Amino acid sequence: MPYSLHDLLDDTLAGHRLTEEEAVRLLKTRGRDVWDIAAAADEIREHRVGDIVTYVRNQNIHVTNICKNLCGFCGFGRRADDPGAFCDDIATVREKARAAVGRNVTEICILSGVHPDYTLDSYIDLISCVRDAAPGVDIHTASPDEIVWAAGQSGISTALAIEQLRDAGLGTLQGTAAEILVDSVRQVICPRKCDTATWIRVIREAHNLGIRSTATIMYGSYESAEDRVRHFGILREIQDDTGGFTELVPLSYLHENTALYRAGLAPAGATGREDILLIAVARLFLDNFDHIQVSWGKVGTKVAGMALLSGADDLGGTMFCDDVSVDAGGEGADYLDPGEMQRIAEDLGRVLRQRTTTYGMV
Repeated sequence: MPYSLHDLLDDTLAGHRLTEEEAVRLLKTRGRDVWDIAAAADEIREHRVGDIVTYVRNQNIHVTNICKNLCGFCGFGRRADDPGAFCDDIATVREKARAAVGRNVTEICILSGVHPDYTLDSYIDLISCVRDAAPGVDIHTASPDEIVWAAGQSGISTALAIEQLRDAGLGTLQGTAAEILVDSVRQVICPRKCDTATWIRVIREAHNLGIRSTATIMYGSYESAEDRVRHFGILREIQDDTGGFTELVPLSYLHENTALYRAGLAPAGATGREDILLIAVARLFLDNFDHIQVSWGKVGTKVAGMALLSGADDLGGTMFCDDVSVDAGGEGADYLDPGEMQRIAEDLGRVLRQRTTTYGMV
């Protein structure tokens, strides 16, 4: 007799650690069983973190959209001579950081394309400038791909590069550039980025140096359900060993202005069913993660509310600007007022709390 879905969910609630094959089965579910998976994930969320919905007051600072990678899923990156290409100088970055301080943020995210001329000193200068303009604010920056590039440009190891960035003021690492940690997918969607093994190595180096990071997944483009779960498997293995991930940040692919979609290599993003199941299965599978974020800028506030009933517990940041999502076609993806977050949380019978980058309560 086949193992029923509800037996699997009951066993998972009782402590069974899902296999990758079982997680794939859950991700492929259709019909009203989707709600049963979401309910099980919500039960685990309640047990793990209670009825608190968290958010961080943060500010994105976009430094440049000039990028060596020009990934097919991205509408943000430009070549240096493309219309609309920009690269802020240090004085402009300093002013943006001061504006962030005026908004009482606890975190500044330095975001940029991977500029082909940047060296490790470029990143050190950016981080130092923000640290000086915004003392005490967590500087959240530098994906593994950026670290690999900067270290290579400067002829040093990635571990040494991370140490130097930390000394300059890096607080937490962005676990971005992960997309899907399956090389056959990466060859299609981001062929110029570091490969899976390199991403894993750099994240482990950071964690082993005591620097925590987010974990991300960019889903809904070229990958399969099996690829998504393999990605989860890699994250779970790293977390078992290091405990260095603060949260999972699922990023639903925004297709409108991307080369991947125009070339017919990707669908028009994930469906609502896929968005809900990605969150729910992440909560069920990643039993060593406390926090699952819902990216309201990618899925909209209504789906974000439903995701908070499906295993998610965090609404991410205020951001104040998100050029990456807006350039890819995400309208209204640049700012969410905490008052609106409060409305979302209260509608679900939950309590909104402001957090730090590493989930201390403010």
